[in-house]
Amino acid sequence: MRLQSDQIVVESKFKGVGLIKKLAFIFMLCVFGGGKAFAALTIEITEGVSDALPIAIVPFKWLGKDESPAAIITEVINANLARTGLFAPLEEINLVAKPYKTQHINYKNWRMIDIPNLVIGRVQPAGEGTFNIEFGLYDVYRQKYITGYRYGAKTTQFRKIAHKISDIIHEELLGIKGAFDTQIVYIKKFPNSDEKPYRLYLSDADTYNEQEIMRHNWPIFSPTWSPDDSKIAFAMAGSHGQSIFLFDISKGDRPKRATDRKHKASAPSWSPDGKKLAMQVLKNGSADIYVMEIESRKMKRITRHWSIDAEPAWSPTGEQIVFTSERGGSPQLYEYRFDSGKINRLTFKGKQNLRASFSPDGKLITFVHLSQISGYNVAVMDLSTKQMRILTDSSKGESEHESPSFAPNGGMVIYAANYAQKGKQGKKTGLVAVSVDGNVQQHFVDTGVGEVREPAWSSYLD
Repeated sequence: MRLQSDQIVVESKFKGVGLIKKLAFIFMLCVFGGGKAFAALTIEITEGVSDALPIAIVPFKWLGKDESPAAIITEVINANLARTGLFAPLEEINLVAKPYKTQHINYKNWRMIDIPNLVIGRVQPAGEGTFNIEFGLYDVYRQKYITGYRYGAKTTQFRKIAHKISDIIHEELLGIKGAFDTQIVYIKKFPNSDEKPYRLYLSDADTYNEQEIMRHNWPIFSPTWSPDDSKIAFAMAGSHGQSIFLFDISKGDRPKRATDRKHKASAPSWSPDGKKLAMQVLKNGSADIYVMEIESRKMKRITRHWSIDAEPAWSPTGEQIVFTSERGGSPQLYEYRFDSGKINRLTFKGKQNLRASFSPDGKLITFVHLSQISGYNVAVMDLSTKQMRILTDSSKGESEHESPSFAPNGGMVIYAANYAQKGKQGKKTGLVAVSVDGNVQQHFVDTGVGEVREPAWSSYLD
């Protein structure tokens, strides 16, 4: 189990950046000559459902005179829907037509190739570097318009608009809001770097627009979003122990120490109202769970045991905290109830269960599970029934699954894993997103030299 620290001078890439500028900075495409967004992780869809929903995304029509900037919108929508494993977008070469207005649609042609849903759109210059983007979603079999929107945007926001459109399509056709217009925060370690090898990154949910927001010589652990996504709490290990820091990314300030050095605190978890942090505090050789009021820094100890109590996760309802404890002889998950102060054991199967995280509705938890016969895998548990489902199989070329975190729609879990490299010695780290039923997987393989760790998924950006 990982405990986490201290005096800090952080090199922040957001220093002095206000909220509006920060948002523009996050959404801005990293431009290198051709003006394409940069993705540090390569997406590989390794598993999907056999009955994925066919859909046709017609290339958005460019209504301007200059070279078209519209292709990226169609590309992103196609990629978003495909990587869920739940949709099967039709390849452009197989499109029977390319309408961009409702009156141009010949439903019969699309029915002949068994395409139940159709997306069309257009992009038109609106002056001063802005564009109007319109799209429509159609039910082919019913010959019916389902929904559509119009957006005003600059080219640097085209990917974001495409994510929004993808979210709408996902919700209209599957009944569950998509999680494309979101972000993830994660840590990279550069073991061979001579300068500040521990770094904190933000990216879009598809890992594009990756931004390094800080780096340090000391290890960084357990980044977690505040409920309103304006701040990130994380732990740092240094020469004086462990401390928790708060990084207000909405203001672009440097990270500020939230805990006193004497507390040796780590593994932060936000209360639903964003006013408190649960954490593990190492004292006299053992760790317990504390709750701190952020403004006053007042600390309250909620567990008292000779064993290690660690890795708290605050429920979205605020009613309980789930944490890891060795009080039963091995790391297992326990629940602390605020109304009664009682502690109940949640997990009994497996050699170890640790690093819990709640689904957005508070009905499920995801965690790392070590069974008697396999390595570390990601699992989910229904808290009402205590039924557990193992989502991953570490025998399939991955190992050391860690730090699972739910998507804001509760449909996917992202985690870090090691991969065996084809034709090479050693392993590579990357991120994996798996559906809560275990049927769909998408890998984000790091093409660089960093070790990717501890992802955390934001809530919705708007």
